[in-house]
This record gives sequence, structure tokens and C-alpha cells, in this order.
Amino acid sequence: MTAPAARFRSARRVPAALTALVLLAGAALFLYDLIAVRAHRPGMRWRHELAVHLDRLTPADLAVQLTGAALAVAGALLLFLACTPGLRGILPMRTPGQVAGVRAGLGRRDAAQVLRDRAMEVSGVRSVRVKVGRSHVAVRATSHFRELDDVRADLDEVLAVAIGELGLAHPPSPRVRVRR
Repeated sequence: MTAPAARFRSARRVPAALTALVLLAGAALFLYDLIAVRAHRPGMRWRHELAVHLDRLTPADLAVQLTGAALAVAGALLLFLACTPGLRGILPMRTPGQVAGVRAGLGRRDAAQVLRDRAMEVSGVRSVRVKVGRSHVAVRATSHFRELDDVRADLDEVLAVAIGELGLAHPPSPRVRVRR
């Protein structure tokens, strides 16, 4: 029995690198100043000016509140990015056998294009719009000369086969709408 196919996750390299660079720069600046003070040299002038400026501020000041709000939003954004999978446009595929480290995925747009091409092969279908989600495939077809129930039945059959041939780990169920 194979393990269930997990969703693809984004590496999030850019936000992680920017956060690490900002923290590294701040830590290096403070470490340099701390070493200078421990070596009996005067501390950096900006630190003294910052201390004097912060001594005058209270939590009721607008600048303090805006800075706190901006930092809270940035922290919430980083937490959101850390918790969300990211690559939602890739659907995981079944992997035959237990090959370690091998994963396959199919883009939603690519799956929609394949299903659209298969749906266009049905007799009586003039145009088709396909939208592939994680659990459903929304198909909207326009028929021009056959009975709508017959076209819908043929589309259901063709799409069931096509979805099975995509080899997705969690095959979505089709929702078909046919109109004139």
C-alpha cells in the first residue's frame, strides 16, 4: 500500500531570505555596538540618540502605534506564508510503487486543457469551459444540435474516463452543465 499523496508545498525562499537578511543585519549592528562598549570605547551615536528619542515616546503616541501595527501585520503575513501550502495550482498524482523521493504533479490549467479537449470530441458540443479545482471539475458546455440530456450523459461518460486517465491521487468529481 502506498502512502497518501501529499500536496505540493512552496519553498518560500524569498520571504525567508529577506527575513533572515534583515535579522542578520540588525543582529550584526547590535553585536558590533556591544563589542565596542565592552572594549571601553564609546557606543555608536545612533544608539544614544535612539535611546533619548525612545525615552520621550509613550505607547499612546501615533508613531509607536503605527510601528507596532506594521510589525504585527508583517508577522501575521509571515505566519500565513509559513502555514499555507502555496503551490495550489499543482494537483498531486498517483505514483505507482514505492519509489522514494519521486512525486508527480499536474497543473490545474493543464488538466483543464486535457479535459476540455476530450469534451470537445463529444458530438453536439460547440464550446466548453473547464475549471479544475481540488475536489471538483466544473464543466460548462454549449450544445447546438443534440438533446441536452444526451450531450450531458455523453460528457459525463467521457469526463469520467478522462479524469481517471489523468492519474490524480484524489480524482475530482465532475459537475457538468449543458445549455443551448
